[in-house]
Amino acid sequence: MFSHVVIFWTNPARPNAADELIAGAEKYLKPIPGIVSFHVGRMVPSHRPVVEQSYQVALNVQFETQAAQDAYQTHPLHLEFVEQSFKPNCQRVVVYDFQ
Repeated sequence: MFSHVVIFWTNPARPNAADELIAGAEKYLKPIPGIVSFHVGRMVPSHRPVVEQSYQVALNVQFETQAAQDAYQTHPLHLEFVEQSFKPNCQRVVVYDFQ
């Protein structure tokens, strides 16, 4: 199993950025072949100080292999997501990949 976790900080000048980013992920990323599990959503506030709460949206995508994730990264729908959803709505991103 290969997990690809992306944490997004949206552009505060765009009030609908989180909604647009989530909609874009559903539209462009979810249909890409090779995905075993797909989950995108907003940060959930927590009373626990150990929980990171400065971001707005997170994406968790799982693949059977790293090769499947590599193919996902260069898929035309992923590239379209970057241009249409990510670039206009995000000011920062952190990615965690692990097996």
